[in-house]
Formats: sequence, structure tokens, C-alpha cells
Amino acid sequence: MTESVEYGPIESPHEEKIVRVTVPEMDAILGRPFRILDDGFVRVVDYLGGDESIVQAARVSYGRGTRRLHEDRGLIRYLMRHQHTTPFEMCEIKLHVRVPMDAWRQWIRHRTANVNEYSTRYSIAIDKSQATSPDAWRRQASGNRQGSEGLIPPEVGARLSERERELQRLARQIYEERIEGGVAREQARKDLPLSTYTEAYWKVDLWNLLRFLGLRMDRHAQQEIREYACAIGHEIVAAWVPVTWQAFLDYTVHAVRFSSLEAEVLKRLLSGDPAGASDLARSYGWLERDEAKGKWKRHRERSEFEVKMRERFGYAVSWSR
Repeated sequence: MTESVEYGPIESPHEEKIVRVTVPEMDAILGRPFRILDDGFVRVVDYLGGDESIVQAARVSYGRGTRRLHEDRGLIRYLMRHQHTTPFEMCEIKLHVRVPMDAWRQWIRHRTANVNEYSTRYSIAIDKSQATSPDAWRRQASGNRQGSEGLIPPEVGARLSERERELQRLARQIYEERIEGGVAREQARKDLPLSTYTEAYWKVDLWNLLRFLGLRMDRHAQQEIREYACAIGHEIVAAWVPVTWQAFLDYTVHAVRFSSLEAEVLKRLLSGDPAGASDLARSYGWLERDEAKGKWKRHRERSEFEVKMRERFGYAVSWSR
């Protein structure tokens, strides 16, 4: 004979009422689209937690006594500074995004989120492609094979934009002809351009969102996805977890990292020994002279060090021969 079991709330001396953490600034923007590019957007569908949740999760680990040693802001900044990631993972956000497929290909490489994308096997492809204005065509970067620098002259860009419109119109026309002719949607779509917009729901925890933003807000990221990342960061995350966001800016976005090699060179520069710094850089293989051109041969690690010193500290490194 099986005993019947009654289920109900468990009485506990530690029982306390749990109140869901809400952020009024986030509630105010739920569902509101932030416009990106010519027809893209990002909007908040739902969120879980806030700065308060991070503190709550951290104090489960560190104990309630921590409250006497740290204010909430100080604790969050400590966690960020020392890369204690778990408390930040307690917060989650779900976004609805509309993005060109070429930018989405980069976005989807961040494999730490839950994703459900608009299906062009099931539905007709979105009838909108990203258009480039004549003054927005970028040149290929000379020192970075996957980047851009500078702009194509607008008079040249006008012709490129015209040809872009022709290509997009033709691709859409052929796609629709296939659909009307009974071709399966999964096959009819194969020649749609990467500028075609797609939509997706993207749910991610706060820590992995910050990792995404750290990479995609960077000036070396492709401009199109950078615009999405900047909108998510400055418009959404800043409203959701303002203390965390400021800590992220201070300790990640605006921070400077030095490798052990760079630190040794910097140590000699700070001690007033530029010749010693040059000798050390030479031992690392940073300094090879192109006598025919009368300058140092290009070296990526040395160049990165020089940029950090110049842009963050206003210091132009001069290497001795």
C-alpha cells in the first residue's frame, strides 16, 4: 500500500519572504526598440536581477559579516577587479534583436547564450537589407586584414551604393520568383545577400554579456556590430546594473593591460633607463632595423606597446639604436 504524501511549504526558522529584484529604469524600457543602423534594433524582452542580486549572491559565499567591511558598491567593484565571475552570472537578460546577417555571424560566435533565430526555412525572409550611404564605405586597413580604416570618397561611394541597391533588388526578386514558383523556402533563400536582416531572441547572463561587450565595443570590432554593442552597453546595461557597468568601464573597457614583457620594458622606462628598455626590447625581437628605409621594421607587439603608452599616458617611446 502506498502512503499518500502531502506537499506544501516547508517551515524553517530561517524562512523569509523573497521579494523579486526589480529595476525601475529597466521596467521603463521593456519592449522599447533602440534603433541601430538603417533598420535594425535591440530591445529588452525580460531581465532577472540587478546590482542587488550580485551583492546578495556574493554574500552567500563571503558571509553576512562582509556587510560591515564593504558597502555594496565596493563589493561589486572588488568582484569585478578580481574577476570573481559567479555573482555576475546570477543576473540574466533576454534581448530581441534585428541585425544584418553578416554582423549576426560574428554575434552568434559567442556561444555562451541561449538563442532562437527567425527561421527562413519556416517563414519568408525579412524583406529588408542594410543599405550603405555613399559616405559610409570604408577602406581596407593596411595593417589589419580583418579591419577597416578611413573612408572611400563619397563620389566613388555613390556608385557603390547604387550598385548595392541593384544587387539587393535583384536578389530579392529572384528569391520571390522561386517562392512563387513553388521552390522550398530552405532552398530559395540560398542566394540572399548577407546584408539581409534577421531577428533573434538572445538570452545571456550578465558576465558573458560583459565579455561580449568588451570584445564588440572595442574599436577593432566591425563598425556594424560595434553599434549594437554600444547601444546595449550604454543604453541598456548602464540602466540595468549601473554600479556593475561603471566597474566594467573602469576595470575592463578603459583599463590598460601589460604583458610581462611590456611590464619589464616599462619598468626600465620608469626608472629613467631608456637605453636599457631598448636593449630589452631588442632581446625580445621587437627592434630590427630596416637600413634601406632608415626605420624600424614593423613589429606588432612593439607597435601595440607604443600605442598603449602614447594613447593612455601621452608618452612617445623613443628607441635607441
